[in-house]
Amino acid sequence: MTPRTPVPPSSADRVTVGSDELTFRATSDATAGALVAIDVRMTPGGGPPLLHRHDAVEIYKVERGELAIYLEDDAGEVARVVAGTGSVVAIPGGREHTIRNESQSPARAYVVFAPGTEMERFARAADELTSKGTA
Repeated sequence: MTPRTPVPPSSADRVTVGSDELTFRATSDATAGALVAIDVRMTPGGGPPLLHRHDAVEIYKVERGELAIYLEDDAGEVARVVAGTGSVVAIPGGREHTIRNESQSPARAYVVFAPGTEMERFARAADELTSKGTA
């Protein structure tokens, strides 16, 4: 496999999913599918509304504000953890979870998904639905 030269993101590599703004910092194409890295800006009330699961591992580093993370444990129970600025939270693949901004202030996080291809496809498809007003 030939290494690829990372291309710095531009403002054009920004998508909107619901009320959340995602800026791609490393795309799955640039990392041969190994990961996708995204800056996420969440307005109050933002984030996926429902518990969900996927194979990709997620790592959140809260850059500003706080996020409520709901995560299934080994026993199948879902616990709520509030992660403030500077917190790092790993979400194993296959676990039911969601991330919400339940505060009154905007929040920002740096998020890595590994592997990245499916999660990037999902975000870009959701952006298309958001832009059409169907999400």
